[in-house]
Amino acid sequence: MLFDTHCHLNDEQFKDDVADVLQRARAEGVTNIVVPGVDATSSERAILLAEKYDGVYAAVGIHPESLKDLPETELDKVRALTRHEKVVAIGEIGLDYYWDVAPRPFQQEIFAAQIDLAAETGLPILIHNRDATEDTVRMVKAAPRGVQGVMHCFTGSIETALECINKGFFISFGGPVTFKNAVNVQKTATQIPDEWLVVETDSPYLSPHPFRGKRNEPARVRLVAEKLAELRGQEFSELESLTMANALRLFPKIGAR
Repeated sequence: MLFDTHCHLNDEQFKDDVADVLQRARAEGVTNIVVPGVDATSSERAILLAEKYDGVYAAVGIHPESLKDLPETELDKVRALTRHEKVVAIGEIGLDYYWDVAPRPFQQEIFAAQIDLAAETGLPILIHNRDATEDTVRMVKAAPRGVQGVMHCFTGSIETALECINKGFFISFGGPVTFKNAVNVQKTATQIPDEWLVVETDSPYLSPHPFRGKRNEPARVRLVAEKLAELRGQEFSELESLTMANALRLFPKIGAR
């Protein structure tokens, strides 16, 4: 069984064929999927999908690319959504200095507010980091005691990964670890301790080799897991079992069901 820990099934690219996408995922052994929001509206769509389909769960949050002209009520809306029984995380949240759609101090303010929301609710956080590693890690390390989560679609160094692991954060790999030129990502992937490794697709983005450039979907998390098993010298069944067990620890509300 496989667990896609980060899949945007609520994206417009899936509006016409979610049921078919999920059927293909199940055929590849994908039994659990977490669908993150990027604002209140997409978080609500994630919840609707979680209500409709078994094995689908929602995360709710405000992405740094959603901060331009952010309504003052947006965080309150997200807070209210955390009460839903199938909301299992706060996310996708974090910092993005590549697109820089909002001033960096404001990005950090909203990120910090959502870290506090995680502390308040006991939910883990799904962290987005693009070109903002120093500030992201600093804020992860400063998070209130007990806040845990995952570094989503990780492409950083083993040193950065271990700093996050020491704070209780899992490391998630997606399609980029399968890319032929991803030597540094692949090296890092071989060094992550077994108990902190999870997998994802980030669908519909970052489709793994040999589908790079095409719409991604959760069935392809198998390709990510197969590549990780190859890189780490593990049997696929071992990698499959440990990433499932880790994902259930990452999302305790699912593990308790």
